[in-house]
Amino acid sequence: MLSTQNTKNIASVLFDLDGTLLDTADDLGAALNHVLSLYGKPQVSAQDYRPIASDGALGLLNLGFGDAIKQYDYEVLRQQFLDYYQENIAVHTCLYSGVAELLQHLEINEIPWGIVTNKPEGLTKLLLPHYPEFSQCAVMVAGDTLTKRKPDPAPILYACKQMSVDHQQCFYVGDALRDIQAGNSAKMTTFVAQWGYILSDENCQSWQADHIIAAPLDLISFIG
Repeated sequence: MLSTQNTKNIASVLFDLDGTLLDTADDLGAALNHVLSLYGKPQVSAQDYRPIASDGALGLLNLGFGDAIKQYDYEVLRQQFLDYYQENIAVHTCLYSGVAELLQHLEINEIPWGIVTNKPEGLTKLLLPHYPEFSQCAVMVAGDTLTKRKPDPAPILYACKQMSVDHQQCFYVGDALRDIQAGNSAKMTTFVAQWGYILSDENCQSWQADHIIAAPLDLISFIG
């Protein structure tokens, strides 16, 4: 069912950010609820916004406003969302359990690692310094670093080039279908981060990842 590809000769690991390394949902949800409050709209619960967190401003605003979003200037709503989020970007956000230990394991074993996210570059650069565990990040490619973004493989291939590693000897770990599509297109070994922002009824098996892992430290068994 899953690939039996030899993963021992691993050269590098690339990660998605939101829902994979960092649990950013509550800060994103707070930004959504701030905008909703400006327009007298009902607040959205964490249970409802958490699975949508990986979809960023567009997904969250569509969740909060529903069909009524057509009555507003989306760019105004988006800017209000981003302004609040930028000012409160690391209030509740934290590393997932096991991420710090996983990154330490990679560093001890001299395996370079990096981040490929669809989050805007400005926000990503603002967020990462809040977490010293990311100080050894070898490369960061954001959603607007290039003209293309995931599920296109271009950002992942660009990250590998920046690290001077063979993309076919690189892992890509993410919690969304677009992550796996991008990694598969780049002929990388792909991992579904099952702890991330995945709908409870989502069939991750259908994404055709090489592996599905339940916790960050599970990745270590594939590194050797």
